[in-house]
Amino acid sequence: MLKTLCNLDGVSSNEDKVRDFIIEKITPYATKVEVDTMGNVIAFKKGKTKTERKIMVCAHMDEVGFIITAINEDGSLKFEEVGGLDERTLLTQAVRCENTFGILGIKAVHLQSKDERQTTVKMKNMYIDIGAKDKKEAEKVVSVGDYFTFDSSYEEFGNGFICAKALDDRVGCYEIINAIKKDYDEDIYFCFTTQEEVGLRGASALAHRINPNICIVLECTTALDIPFTKEHEKVTRLGRGVALSVIDRRTIYDKNLNKFVMNLAKKNGVKYQLKQAVAGGNDAGAISINASGCAVCVLSVPSRNIHSPVCVVHKDDIKETEKLLDLILENLSEFKED
Repeated sequence: MLKTLCNLDGVSSNEDKVRDFIIEKITPYATKVEVDTMGNVIAFKKGKTKTERKIMVCAHMDEVGFIITAINEDGSLKFEEVGGLDERTLLTQAVRCENTFGILGIKAVHLQSKDERQTTVKMKNMYIDIGAKDKKEAEKVVSVGDYFTFDSSYEEFGNGFICAKALDDRVGCYEIINAIKKDYDEDIYFCFTTQEEVGLRGASALAHRINPNICIVLECTTALDIPFTKEHEKVTRLGRGVALSVIDRRTIYDKNLNKFVMNLAKKNGVKYQLKQAVAGGNDAGAISINASGCAVCVLSVPSRNIHSPVCVVHKDDIKETEKLLDLILENLSEFKED
């Protein structure tokens, strides 16, 4: 199922295929499934006991990608990024828009000046080549405003590693789809958000609508366990378990909820690690400051090469995240926000 989720195209605000797949998978297990104006999926599941507070679990459906801003006379396409992309990872990558294949093209190295070879190529100097001979031919298959995503394959390699596009955050969607199949004591809103990569927009609307007391965010986060980095720079490491955050660029996480989660992990032998950098952000940034405020915690799967066509995660970290999420939802009645 994770392979299918990653292979679906769902650049921010264009999450339709991902949403349809998720709804198909969760509907048999939810009490009620709704889609709001922003395109968020809200799956409410009634608990075994009556509860007063609102519990929310969420992951975002969207991925980074590109939007077409102009079609040139020669049939090439100009574009802008959707979400945060590293220009250095884009050169000559394969991309697609529905059934239209393309290549992110640049000036050949033979034709570059010495200065050009020593400088990172800017996105404004790149183009998408879809094999069209001119503008008229290109307009038959694409239009300004169309979205392109990376055309990379889902691969399993080594000892438990997975490489794919969009693991941020289809891995979180995968974990929630599995979680909703189980029965818990408290009422839970299982949510799949839109437009996280462009400003947490879906989560902002959703948080004001649901106004949760507690929210667990499922995410994918940066790992830097690669050669030539010092130990304190590695941020998170693959194979070391679920990553918990104390603070990032958008959120200071609830210390009592974090303590509760870490104690559960320790008591039950779940592997976890603390994120070693104040970097990035996720839907918790919008949810924590909703109408009434909210205690938030994030469970993240570490990923190398995040926001690229070749994100890399480890199966063990996904399993540990699912274990911890299950423990939290089973024992949440013991947690008091005060």
